[in-house]
Amino acid sequence: MASFPDYNWSINENGEEVLELTTKEILHELRTKNGLTQDELARKVFVTRQAVSRWEKGETVPNTDTLQLLSKLYNVSINTLLGSPRQLICQCCGMPLEDPIIGRNRDGSLNEDYCKWCYADGTYTYSNMDDLINVCVPHMVTDSFPEEAVRSYMKERLPQLDYWKRYRELGDDGQFESFKKELIREINDLRVEGMPEVKSLNALVGSFVNLEYTLPGGQKVRFLNDQTTYLGNQLESEFGGNRCFGVLANMDFILICTYEEGGANPELLLFKKR
Repeated sequence: MASFPDYNWSINENGEEVLELTTKEILHELRTKNGLTQDELARKVFVTRQAVSRWEKGETVPNTDTLQLLSKLYNVSINTLLGSPRQLICQCCGMPLEDPIIGRNRDGSLNEDYCKWCYADGTYTYSNMDDLINVCVPHMVTDSFPEEAVRSYMKERLPQLDYWKRYRELGDDGQFESFKKELIREINDLRVEGMPEVKSLNALVGSFVNLEYTLPGGQKVRFLNDQTTYLGNQLESEFGGNRCFGVLANMDFILICTYEEGGANPELLLFKKR
């Protein structure tokens, strides 16, 4: 603690001592972490060096437009830049949000209202509340929070969130659902031996499914972008055994692979451009 004499410390919900940074400290830390001088940062966000200096002294804070530029430059939320004054919650699924899992708008900027799984590149990925509940339940069940209790909680919680309150306004008249149905039809038409019929596709963030495949020549490659959200599913093989089928797709391609538990020993079966 002695190395941070001017910072604020608090106790979190787990009883752990955590460091709370103010806006001026955060802006200074992000600038230096990214190897920028005050002059270089000023040019990137179209302000003067003196303005950057005043931010880092705590005399002023960036205006809204500049905060948006800083958010995109540093790849952090405006909430983080301001010292996290709010607890961000996905307004579709209710998940607490931290910067790495915040969804993105079409221009690449962070949308602090949604997670990557519910909102990807400007598109809402769920239009059916029951589908969302079915996806969330397996990840929430514990010995003290059984499936029935999770489902009951989700059915009560989701209608209180902004996305579901404003679904008629925010929805796309079923266009994304139509796209998913077309993808499912294309995938099933491939008739991959041993792979069951695909009945649904869920939002999957690239960093969680970007497996490394070994090509015939021995090269190791990854085909996905860790920051992109794809549509996909995992299916048990009709042949049994310990390998599963993995399906991933978007507007540009369909990928089908097999792997063992935890994504071990992946094998690429098919990569088809659409």
